[in-house]
Amino acid sequence: MPTAKKLNGTLRAFIEKQKLFFVATATADGRVNLSPKGMDSLRIIDDNRIVWLNLTGSGNETAAHLRDVNRMTLMFCAFEGDALILRTYGQAQTLHPADEGWDAAIGHFPEMAGSRQIFDMTIDLVQTSCGTGVPVMSFAYDRGPAELLPYYADMGTDGVEDFWNRRNSESIDGKPTGIVRRS
Repeated sequence: MPTAKKLNGTLRAFIEKQKLFFVATATADGRVNLSPKGMDSLRIIDDNRIVWLNLTGSGNETAAHLRDVNRMTLMFCAFEGDALILRTYGQAQTLHPADEGWDAAIGHFPEMAGSRQIFDMTIDLVQTSCGTGVPVMSFAYDRGPAELLPYYADMGTDGVEDFWNRRNSESIDGKPTGIVRRS
């Protein structure tokens, strides 16, 4: 498996074409979390840095895990075209809407209802593998703009923050996520 310390132009182009990526995190002693992510939520800042916008969801494992151990892996798979799997390994920091720097960081992304955190990952290892075991699948459409975003838009800011308090303030292992109300 070829490895490098940073992305290059070819790998950056591959990432930018993907409709889906996966994020994996874990605490030192808890469950490993692996989540699919999509929509227009990821930006490559440079060859060693990726930021991605996390929208409100049923859980908030990534934020809780990074408070304990700040390691993260992102995985991208080619479901169309030439086979390839790309993993980026590194350390990540969480930025919440109430944190200093949020307003500048959120400017990398289109406005999306339910925006919850931005994860800022510094890459220390890049790995590629063949990916021939990944099936070829065609992209049909993105559910997020039609289903997810209107759901949180209809809640409004106060409703989303109430949701955070009820469903996103602790991980499934009972670890705090650091999410707080904006006000």
